[in-house]
Amino acid sequence: MIVTFVTFHLKEPTTLAAITATFQATAPKYQGMPGLLRKNYWVSEDGTRAGGIYVWADRAAADAIYTDEWKAFVTGKYGAPPEIEYLHSPVMVDNRDGSIIAAA
Repeated sequence: MIVTFVTFHLKEPTTLAAITATFQATAPKYQGMPGLLRKNYWVSEDGTRAGGIYVWADRAAADAIYTDEWKAFVTGKYGAPPEIEYLHSPVMVDNRDGSIIAAA
């Protein structure tokens, strides 16, 4: 599995309520996305940074989404280009269903 940590620096600080509404509007775009196992949106406590933490089945699935078009969408939506960090996730614990998943 691959985890990507996506960050964008906001031009103006936001509130939790405002960014939640924005995130809820974009969330349906990620439902059923091939290779995406989970996405958590996040915002810093001071409201100056936001982004997503994605868990992907593999690097190819992540790379298929982080296209120039996606980067332009994020830049237009949030006013700043995204920074993307790729991390390996060899094991994931899911306490909701009691599972431990190891990467193949």
